Amino acid sequence: MIYYYIYHTKIGDLLLKSREETITHILFCDENEYIEKNFEEKRETPIIQEAYQQLLEYFSGTRTKFELSISPEGTEFQKKVWNALRDIPYGETRSYKEIATFIGNEKASRAVGNANNKNPIPIIIPCHRVIGANGKLVGYAGGLDKKKKLLDIEAI
Repeated sequence: MIYYYIYHTKIGDLLLKSREETITHILFCDENEYIEKNFEEKRETPIIQEAYQQLLEYFSGTRTKFELSISPEGTEFQKKVWNALRDIPYGETRSYKEIATFIGNEKASRAVGNANNKNPIPIIIPCHRVIGANGKLVGYAGGLDKKKKLLDIEAI
């Protein structure tokens, strides 16, 4: 069974989804719009509560690494990119090209950007730490305002 719960946070509403004892999604969303389109059960499960608690700690600056069971669904390439994103240290950024090089395909900057855009578990898989080669903030599924807030939390 898939469960979800929505929390109001300092960066906006976050919908957390779980299956069994693992987080599958974090979405920036409007609760009413989501409920109208989906049939999952709204329930604050223990793993969702734990994820929310860790997010609160992150937002307050007391957590720099997440310790949660996550299960992002995607292609093998996307998973390779998402694993590389998890290796970006708190308070640091990388360019799309640096991630492409890290995963062994230095010409795949655009594909890395596309995988970033499809990241189903933002914040925990820190796609907000990926910036343009020129150091500018580019692209974020939650909006550049949220990306900036997340980077500000990390004092980047």
